[in-house]
Amino acid sequence: MRLSSKLLLYSLLLVKLWYTGTAVDEDAQPPPKGSCANWMGGIPGHPGHNGVPGRDGKDGRDGPKGEKGEPGEPGLKGDNGNDGAEGMHGLPGISGMKGEKGDAAFIYRSAFSVGLTGRTPYSNVPIKFTKIFYNEQNHYDETTGKFRCIIPGMYYFGYHLTVYLADVKVSLYKKDKAVLFTYDQFQKSNVDQASGSVLLHLEAGEEVWLQVYGEKENNGVYADNINDSTFMGFLLYPDMDPH
Repeated sequence: MRLSSKLLLYSLLLVKLWYTGTAVDEDAQPPPKGSCANWMGGIPGHPGHNGVPGRDGKDGRDGPKGEKGEPGEPGLKGDNGNDGAEGMHGLPGISGMKGEKGDAAFIYRSAFSVGLTGRTPYSNVPIKFTKIFYNEQNHYDETTGKFRCIIPGMYYFGYHLTVYLADVKVSLYKKDKAVLFTYDQFQKSNVDQASGSVLLHLEAGEEVWLQVYGEKENNGVYADNINDSTFMGFLLYPDMDPH
């Protein structure tokens, strides 16, 4: 009996060990079942269709401004353009209104040119030139031998004298004061010449004349039908009217 009990106990222990080694792990997944025997895998199926594209995402924020780039190289010079066509001439404008009549420009005139008819008889007095070449404005007085200024301004005066029989000393006077002197020494058996000229500014009423000065032996101013002694003057330009 004791031996049988031991055998039975031993047999039960073996059965328990066998079931323990062959027990199915509850956490393990069973192999897939197929339509074929012996649990063989089936044929892979066809790929599925592409899904519908998703919506566009929102624009991202602007990134930081980049640094300024290096200047590029200058480009080639372009060809000159063609000249454009000349435009059409415009129509003439309307004539303006006629302006008012202006004052006539006044021309100032004052001039004389006179000559001597014979030898000067006296010294230290104005020489009377009585041969009139030009004296339209009558600013020269042949009775006194003096030119009287009517138009204030700048004047030119000149004289050209024949010297004969004696020396000549003459002066041009302005307002009782000699301003120009001329001397010529007479050469015997000869006819000589003496001349002078000057610019003078005159005020209205001032007088200009020629006069022999010194002693009588210096009175050699002469004229005849073939030799002249002349005196002349004219206005260069008048003084500007302050008004």
